[in-house]
Amino acid sequence: MKIAIVGAGAIGGYVGAKLALAGEEVSFMVRGANLEAIRRNGMRLIMEDGTEHVANQVAASDDYRKTGPQDLVILALKAHQLDAVGHELHHLLGPQTSVVTMQNGIPYWYFHKTGGALEGSSLKMVDPSGKLSEQIPPARVIGCVVYPASELVAPGVVRHFEGERFPLGELDGSHSERVQRISESFTKAGFKAPVLDDIRSEIWLKLWGNLSFNPISALTHSTLVDICQFPLTRELAAALMTEAQTIAHKLGISFRVPLDKRIAGAEKIGKHKTSMLKDVEAGRALEIDALVGSVIELGRLTATPTPQLDTVYALVKLLAKTFEEERGQLQLRRVA
Repeated sequence: MKIAIVGAGAIGGYVGAKLALAGEEVSFMVRGANLEAIRRNGMRLIMEDGTEHVANQVAASDDYRKTGPQDLVILALKAHQLDAVGHELHHLLGPQTSVVTMQNGIPYWYFHKTGGALEGSSLKMVDPSGKLSEQIPPARVIGCVVYPASELVAPGVVRHFEGERFPLGELDGSHSERVQRISESFTKAGFKAPVLDDIRSEIWLKLWGNLSFNPISALTHSTLVDICQFPLTRELAAALMTEAQTIAHKLGISFRVPLDKRIAGAEKIGKHKTSMLKDVEAGRALEIDALVGSVIELGRLTATPTPQLDTVYALVKLLAKTFEEERGQLQLRRVA
């Protein structure tokens, strides 16, 4: 397949390199140092066992028009970064192009083909203007949940730590020809990519941990095992997860793992920094609206109180605002 990877960060670089090494025709849509590095050296992948692979037969471009229509577009950016590229994506979309979304949190397309009273509802936290639904029509979308952990360690260089699972699913739960084809392509590349009947339940299962451990770690600069073994933060994580579970149940979601087991699983990972903590340490924008704000919005839509989520959301939003102001002041000083 002709596959465009929008974003060549930790996940996009990992997925794109593996697909290219398996023989797919991969184009990375990137800018800046990443663009130059991939053009010059290809995408370099360092696996968890230390082995290295270089995907040389890849294209890299910042010109969506020139790249043109693809068979598959993989959106490997964070949810709050989609707005910046949304207006360019139509250049990659042909009549039959599918789009795999790899964002954490509640996706903008959540209520497409769900049925019920909320069918077609939009979520302001992840698509405030409604532009994403226009630019990336949900009818093109294949849902995906990202489980691997990797890191962009240098421009054009990704280190993979663990995991290879990318469950996929049509938004209506069908096993279409297109989702089967994408699953086969991912499997050929060495990933585990089962086609699920209910991709939303899998999204909630991952989000369950993200909406609790990510903000707590960002506020406390603590790792997963620290959060889980300190009684007060373990209790807070459970409270956040309980509020989210109540909302999910009202939306017809079932969790295949009990709450205590989900926390125990996070504890076993050990001294692992969450993605939000890494963003705090690097001074990057925080992925708070998709992970927590969207769940609060779903709480309002289902008439579910979310006092603990509201509190944590307010604290992390203030943290993000402080970082943004500091970045702005730093830029002004540099200009001066």
